[in-house]
Amino acid sequence: MITSQHVYEVRPRKDKRGVDLISDALPFGRLWYGEPNAISNAIGYAKFRSRLRDAVIRVYDGAGNVVETHEHAGEFKEW
Repeated sequence: MITSQHVYEVRPRKDKRGVDLISDALPFGRLWYGEPNAISNAIGYAKFRSRLRDAVIRVYDGAGNVVETHEHAGEFKEW
């Protein structure tokens, strides 16, 4: 069985008002999260969206460097 992996990026917005959650796995391509807890809310949503698939969630700083990486194993198990 081949499983695909979702890749999510959490990037600060250029207007400095929260973060964008970006992924091809999202139906509209990107979601905006404002303060407070913008980063943790974006990570939580990415984990929820990928509950059946493996996912990698990368959090970037304003300079474009990866500051955090989260790997989420999908909960679906084939019997």
